[in-house]
Amino acid sequence: MAQFEADITITLRPSILDPQGKATSHALDQLGFDSVKDVRIGKNIRLTIVADSADKARETAREACEKLLANPVMEDFRIDVRETELESS
Repeated sequence: MAQFEADITITLRPSILDPQGKATSHALDQLGFDSVKDVRIGKNIRLTIVADSADKARETAREACEKLLANPVMEDFRIDVRETELESS
């Protein structure tokens, strides 16, 4: 068994209005950040997973997103998995 960290990025789907992103975009424009054309606000979640392989860790993270962490109607998610040192319990 190996230990993995799954970094999950959850964002609203492009078709869903992001009022927090719009407010941040407007504020950045007011501060002179003219090159910023769009802002989408999301959330990041890191799971530490013990699994036989990176593929199995990714599958565990995907299932967690589909069942709990992300709203499949409104949100998309991206998962990045990397192996880390196994911590002793």
